[in-house]
Amino acid sequence: MSGDRSHPEFDRIEAVLEEMMEKMVREGYVPDTGDVLHDVEEEQKRSILFGHSERLAIAFGIMSTPAGTTVRVTKNLRVCADCHTATKFMSKVAGREIVVRDVSRFHHFKDGVCSCGDYW
Repeated sequence: MSGDRSHPEFDRIEAVLEEMMEKMVREGYVPDTGDVLHDVEEEQKRSILFGHSERLAIAFGIMSTPAGTTVRVTKNLRVCADCHTATKFMSKVAGREIVVRDVSRFHHFKDGVCSCGDYW
C-alpha cells in the first residue's frame, strides 16, 4: 500500500535506499519529476519518487540477499520513467542484476542497462 511504513525493517530499508541514492547521484542520476502530478515543491516531488514501491523493494532485496544475488521484483503497474532510470543506476551502483516485472514486460537491469533498450 502506498505510504505504508509498517514494515519492521522500514528504517533500514530507507537508509539503504538513501545510501544508494547518494551513489547514484555521484554517477549522474538526476530525478525526473515530470511524472509526479501533485502540485507540490520540487523537493517534495523527489521525495514522492523516492518512496515508489519498486525502489523500496529493490533496496530490501539488496539488503536481504548475499552480494551477487539477482534481485527480482514484481509490480502490478507500469514502471514510471524515473523509476526505470533509477533502477538502471541501482543495478550499476549495487553491482547487481535486477529483474522487474511490470504490467507490460520484464525488465532485466544489469550494469546500468535495461534489456528493453529504454522502450517500454
